Amino acid sequence: MMQKINIAVTCLALTAITPFVRADGLADRPNIIFLMTDDQRWDNMGCYGRPEFKTPNIDALAEQGVVFDQAFNTVAICMPSRVTMMTGRHYSSHRVGFVAPNDYTLSRPDFAKGYPALLKKAGYRTGFIGKVGFTVSEKAQRPWAGVPFNYKENMGDVFDFFAGAETVEDKALEVWPEEDAALQAIYSNKKKGENRTLRTGKAMLRFLDTQPEDQPFCLSVSFYAVKHDSNSHMFMPHYELFKNQEFSIPENWVEGDNEALPQVVKEHARGVRLHKQRTSTTALYQRQVRRFATQGYTVDQQVGMLLEKLAEMGCLDNTVIIYTSDNGRYQGSHGLFDKCILYEEAVRAPLIVFDGRVAGAGKGRREDALISSVDMAPTILSLAGLDAPEIMQGRDFSGVLNQTQDLSEWRDAVLLENLFIVDLFNSKSKPNVMEINQNLIDRNASYRSRGVRTDRFKYFIYYEHNPPVEELYDLDKDPLEQNNLVNNPEFVQTLEKLRKRTEELYLNAVQENEEI
Repeated sequence: MMQKINIAVTCLALTAITPFVRADGLADRPNIIFLMTDDQRWDNMGCYGRPEFKTPNIDALAEQGVVFDQAFNTVAICMPSRVTMMTGRHYSSHRVGFVAPNDYTLSRPDFAKGYPALLKKAGYRTGFIGKVGFTVSEKAQRPWAGVPFNYKENMGDVFDFFAGAETVEDKALEVWPEEDAALQAIYSNKKKGENRTLRTGKAMLRFLDTQPEDQPFCLSVSFYAVKHDSNSHMFMPHYELFKNQEFSIPENWVEGDNEALPQVVKEHARGVRLHKQRTSTTALYQRQVRRFATQGYTVDQQVGMLLEKLAEMGCLDNTVIIYTSDNGRYQGSHGLFDKCILYEEAVRAPLIVFDGRVAGAGKGRREDALISSVDMAPTILSLAGLDAPEIMQGRDFSGVLNQTQDLSEWRDAVLLENLFIVDLFNSKSKPNVMEINQNLIDRNASYRSRGVRTDRFKYFIYYEHNPPVEELYDLDKDPLEQNNLVNNPEFVQTLEKLRKRTEELYLNAVQENEEI
């Protein structure tokens, strides 16, 4: 096992011996690999300060790439987060999510404006492996619940290679090309003791094995891990590395109930209940984190195999690898288990970008520029030499990557949104769901929120509550968000400024909304 790690680290230092030869004007286009985990908290890896999680291959990638220390998911729950990254649009624009009234499917015309479709049109070979997590249909329609997934029908013209499912590997799984017997066998001939992450890794390598030498590629890999924690979701031999390990406990972890949470959150957010069940004692916390660490390590091993394969193919030095997650997990911080709520543990994202074309001083550095998940699609297009369509709301951060961006002209804040309410999710298929939604608002049970993250402050407001509930944190002095400054007279001007900035960014997001 350690031999594999050493090989992967060495691969990052290799230069390609036989570079691909491009045709049809694609000679300068890099290959792009977009790796996304599910529910992986930003600090659950060595390169973000916690080596106890054992992520040597990801850490090696970080040592040769750019590590972003202020990257954020503008929405911290999987379905809307994934659509945001693929389309470059905010949740309040695309409105593809779990609960009414923002529970639409993604229309085929809007899917055709995402980065995979645009790269396909530009001549890239495109692939997708893993968790899709949202539904594409001919027209945007709500509710998404009950709409058939039909991936081949709705995505077959975009992805040349596909092995994806809805939320778990066995739900709506579709695999193509159908004539690729080796790819089909990965999912039809499951081996005893193997798990979903290993199959994702095998499919990833199969995509590379079938890659033509005269065409650039874009491969999107959406790991099902690290979400879920049953034995069936883990590769149990890797659990042996962690089963007796005592993990450090964050200072904002809360044993039992957290009385400091806003009342509307304490009474209605599912993260409170789930914390009591799963992380509210030190024993429960250790059990959960060991299992998340196990899955993170299994993902890390697939990253190692990927790097080894790219070096073997001779194309590592013309490949960009982006590593991130769709959202974080509280793991008991703030007395919460879940995600969604706009504290750092949910919205802050790991983000590592390795560009094999970069040599010397451009490698191995950390970056403090504010990055939003809405920036992924326009940046991927820019890396491929393409302009983003006007509908995309994110910013191209390739200039931050290559240090040509004047950071004084970069963004000053990231928009954050939480539109998830568990009572509405549980009622998603009921015909009177809109009435239920209004009833929740009328009885002050809505914890929908929006806000902003600047380089120093976090502000957000539960705007459907009467009166509105607000939170404000000075992250320079209070990075764990323990001291709400909303009622502190010293921060009156800051509070007013961030209220206005939140509304500005939100209105800009909504104004870009088409057709819905």
